[in-house]
This record gives sequence, structure tokens and C-alpha cells, in this order.
Amino acid sequence: MQLETQKVYYTPEEYLELEEKAEYKSEYRDGEIVPMTGGTTNHNKIAGNFYAYLKFGLRGNNYDVYIGDVRLWIPRYRQHTYPDVMVIKGQPIYTGTSTTTVMNPMLIAEVLSKSTKNYDQGDKFLYYRSIPEFKEYILIDQYQYHVMQYVKTAESQWSFTELEDESATLSLQTVDFQIELRDLYEQVNFAENNED
Repeated sequence: MQLETQKVYYTPEEYLELEEKAEYKSEYRDGEIVPMTGGTTNHNKIAGNFYAYLKFGLRGNNYDVYIGDVRLWIPRYRQHTYPDVMVIKGQPIYTGTSTTTVMNPMLIAEVLSKSTKNYDQGDKFLYYRSIPEFKEYILIDQYQYHVMQYVKTAESQWSFTELEDESATLSLQTVDFQIELRDLYEQVNFAENNED
């Protein structure tokens, strides 16, 4: 005999209420609450390096740079997520009355893990593309020197660039910023990657 488990459906409002009290972050996927996996030290170093260099490189310009704790709401697909790094030009557009959830990043970067890389490259990229301001997507492998860059060139058209050498330079197209992969991966020890 097979036991049936009842699937619980949450509204975005219920999710936000639960998330405010939760000890750990979760994403919201059209009614389902999905706990986020813990990040490795290498994941943290890469996201931190990209954020720090980018924040410093864009100082004095009209951009806000955010790291992992700022939530993103994607209304078309009813998704709440926490991108690793986001860049917003001008003022953030918030959903609701709080300043915890934004809606208008122009650039998003995700550090890939074995458990999330297919989602980050597939459905999540689809969801991100529904954001009108979104024009550049950076996917950073934490297990080797490997960066994938997608840049919106026209409506429904994206160009793809792949970098795989530590001396290669990632040149962002939506903001004036370049970073060598050796700086992006500063202090990352690939031998420490034992994540599932």
C-alpha cells in the first residue's frame, strides 16, 4: 500500500510571512516553498569576490549591487529567489511595503553548485528573462575556471560567451566593468570541492 502525501500550497504572502520567521532561507516556486541548500566556502568566496570587485568598480555610478540576502520577486512565474549577486540601475523597485524584495535587476550572477546548476541554467534563466530590465546573466562554476555569460542583444535574443582560462577577462556588457578570472576565483581551492 502506498501512502499519499498531500502537497501544501502557499500563497506568496504566506511564504513571506514564514520567511520572516525562518532560521534558514527558502525560495518560493509558484506555491511551493523550497529550502535553499547551504553554500560551500568556495561558493561564498566566488560570490563575495564578484560582489566586492563589482561594488568597488561601480562606485560613484548610479548602480546598486546586492549579494545573496536580497530577495527577488518574479511576478510572471510567481517566484521568490535569492540570486548570488544582482545589479540594479537607479532605484530598486520593491514589491510590497518592505525593502527586502526587489523586482528590477539588470544583471544577475549565480555561482553554480552540483545541486543547482541545471536549475540555474534552465528554468531559473527562463524566469529571469521575464524581468523587463534584465539584460545580462553570469554563471560561475565553483569547481573549475569556467564562466558563462549571456547578454541580451535584442528582444528574445541572447549572445553567449564562455571563459575557461584563469587569465581570461570577463567583460560585462551592461556596465563598464572587467575582472580577470584569477581575481574572481581569488583564494578558491578547487581541491576542497566535496559538495554533493
